[in-house]
Amino acid sequence: MFVREGDIVSMDFGVKYKGFFGDSALTLAVGRVSAEKEKLMRVTRESLDLAIEQVRIGNRISDISRAIQDHVERHGFSVVRQFVGHGVGASLHESPEVPNYVQKHHASPRIVEGMVVAIEPMVNAGTYKVKVLHDNWTVVTADRQPSAHFEHSVAATADGPYVLSARPGDDYRAVSE
Repeated sequence: MFVREGDIVSMDFGVKYKGFFGDSALTLAVGRVSAEKEKLMRVTRESLDLAIEQVRIGNRISDISRAIQDHVERHGFSVVRQFVGHGVGASLHESPEVPNYVQKHHASPRIVEGMVVAIEPMVNAGTYKVKVLHDNWTVVTADRQPSAHFEHSVAATADGPYVLSARPGDDYRAVSE
């Protein structure tokens, strides 16, 4: 797959440090992109920020899911259902699953102090459906419409959410105050 001017590219990174994992993702524009792609990236990032605000002791995982889904769908986009966020710690993928949509008739665990979750909204301009290419790694939307993906590893603390994977330029202090 070749990247061209006007494309957006998502990258997902996992890191192991002193026996613990972290997970983060971002979507970058290649040169100038269309207004629709800019909006898609902005709404996806906003949905992550809204979800991070929900990482509070006593809330439920479904509060995270609802924050993402409501914001994304209000802007006319869809959330991927095939892949979800997850707990993260001594393993890269742990319980609980953190879907980007509310799962009806599904018990949603409460957020407890010390829980660390990787929240990763994956948002599509078209259908929510995706497919994995023959390399068994690359994921594309089923209708080949643009998609954006942002992710942070977030710890639940008594003082509110703590973004473990914040990058230079991120401002999450206001989220935890």
